[in-house]
Amino acid sequence: MGKVDFGVMLRQQKIDFNDIKETAKLCDDLGYHSIWFYDHVLGQGLVDIDIYEPWTLMSALSTVTSNIKLGTMVICNGFRHPPLLAKMASTLDVISNGRVEFAIGAGWFEQEFDAYGYEFPDTKTRIEMLRESVSILKSMWTEEKASFNGKYYKINEALCNPKPVQKPHIPISIGGSGEKYLLKLVAELADEWNSPASTAIDFDHKYSVLKKHCDITGRDIKDINISQQTVCVLVEDRSDLEEKMVKAQRRYGFFGEIEKFGIIGTPDDCIKKIYSDMEKGITKYTIFFSDVMKPETIKLFAKEVMGEFK
Repeated sequence: MGKVDFGVMLRQQKIDFNDIKETAKLCDDLGYHSIWFYDHVLGQGLVDIDIYEPWTLMSALSTVTSNIKLGTMVICNGFRHPPLLAKMASTLDVISNGRVEFAIGAGWFEQEFDAYGYEFPDTKTRIEMLRESVSILKSMWTEEKASFNGKYYKINEALCNPKPVQKPHIPISIGGSGEKYLLKLVAELADEWNSPASTAIDFDHKYSVLKKHCDITGRDIKDINISQQTVCVLVEDRSDLEEKMVKAQRRYGFFGEIEKFGIIGTPDDCIKKIYSDMEKGITKYTIFFSDVMKPETIKLFAKEVMGEFK
């Protein structure tokens, strides 16, 4: 029926780097499309835990993997000045030989902004800033010297060499689900829309809103790739599902009711759910496994589920 890309969200808090490295290498060997990290500097609800910064992690992991792509779900626009971010992403794309997955959002966790001394303007302003950032990123990745004079950011004949390996530029995914501003920005500028797990239950509605924005801007929604964050609770025997669901809901309950949107059950159950999602236009996943970092689960999914969609 078609190809689907599967990415794995790896842990980066309260964990030894060697465990992250070995899991990344395993995902690479098994043929997963990508590995992902979140862009937070504080743990939600547990602000004092150890957390690795994602771009430093990805740079290190790019040197011990060969094919798997590396991304941040999603980059907080407010944490890094756009031209510097353009330079960082271009450098990593060169180091990794074109393996950067670039997903960005406006930022939402106000406590982090306050703790690190960043301003936290209202939603509309943050999305206006994101709009300018995306324009700067594309300019710096494609033009010899980039200039931009916006309301929030300015650059003057800025260089970004070496340019990214991916052409014409690193594809830009914008993550979020705000209907008035964010999805309008996706329709105008994004190569991909990343639908958050927290709004997965409302995917059909959010997709219809995005389509309306595309119609207004004169863009075919089929030109925008659709990816989705989701939780996967995978079991070989359905008798084990209830216990794993309880643990998964405890771990990922902040997303909502997992059974209403997740990839759940035996490999056959998971395959049916993925086919159903494909009919809605979803072609890529960022998966939060219920027992994250367990090699057995990562191997089982690759063997029994992922192979169906290659």
